[in-house]
Amino acid sequence: MPIKSKVLQKTGPGAPFRTVEIERRDPREDDVVIDIKAAGICHSDIHTIRNEWGEAHFPLTVGHEIAGVVEAVGDKVTKFKVGDRVGVGCLVNSCGVCEQCRNGQEQNCLNGSVGTYNSEDVDGTITQGGYAQKVVVNENFVLTIPEGLDFDVAAPLLCAGITTYSPLARWQVKEGDKVAIVGLGGLGHMGVQIAAAKGAEVTVISRSLRKEQEAYGLGAKRVLASGEDPDFFANHKGEFDLILSTISASYSLNDYLQLLKPRGIMSVVGLPPEELGITMGNLVGGGKVLTGNNIGGIAETQEMLDFCAEHGIGAVIEKVGVDDVDAAYERVVAGDVKFRFVIDTETFAD
Repeated sequence: MPIKSKVLQKTGPGAPFRTVEIERRDPREDDVVIDIKAAGICHSDIHTIRNEWGEAHFPLTVGHEIAGVVEAVGDKVTKFKVGDRVGVGCLVNSCGVCEQCRNGQEQNCLNGSVGTYNSEDVDGTITQGGYAQKVVVNENFVLTIPEGLDFDVAAPLLCAGITTYSPLARWQVKEGDKVAIVGLGGLGHMGVQIAAAKGAEVTVISRSLRKEQEAYGLGAKRVLASGEDPDFFANHKGEFDLILSTISASYSLNDYLQLLKPRGIMSVVGLPPEELGITMGNLVGGGKVLTGNNIGGIAETQEMLDFCAEHGIGAVIEKVGVDDVDAAYERVVAGDVKFRFVIDTETFAD
């Protein structure tokens, strides 16, 4: 029978959140029912719910940074049992048979992966996300949260963690590499921790030194303020093996490419609202690489969680109750959070 769950729901982009009860789909034989303990707030949630990435399907519950405990499993589930500590990220299904799915890149499913919210589910309904008490997910898209990670600091790893871990792993960042993390927000603060744990010499590049002490506390060796030196890019030309750009505001790719060593790599995970022009000579000269990265597959996400547990890495968070999420959204947009909000789902009224 369907699973009932209280959720935070919006009926339109300008409407406030409201608590309502919905029915999750009737669990299938390969489904896992999860009792959600913590749900991270990602800027993607805000873009979606405000129709900034296209028309959303309302009424809608967002949230794709989910941590909790297995409450029930289908008859054919083999990977999990009741009581297991688990998480769900940005995906809840994919075709499973295309080249990308077979290669562990479900996020690039050629037949269209199913997002945790605002996507068409296997039963034809629209997926509803993790700002909720419970969720029903196919076992192949459920992750194990290691014992060393508390639910609240683990939840943001399911998006912010994998978004930054994946490019650092893809480009094989290693001990001694000079890595620049551009932007110190929800994504950037994870990138600093992960790159430092891999042994890289990490520099944080921000517009000001406002978060300097926090950056050092996360493992950075140096903090540079790009907005306080008119000759910043000339003064730091050719310094970095890899630049990870997490910023979502407009900026000059040409300027940042100057900061790379020859054959250096700039990986972009932030999504600016406008097209960013590039002079091809800045890539050809020095044989540099400009690339993007969008989360990771399920196997790599589990690898990330295990890595973070091994190295004592978690998100730096501020917990909020279900009644405080509208205000939290405004603070995220204003950049007034260090570094991730997480919803305490116990605050849903009984």
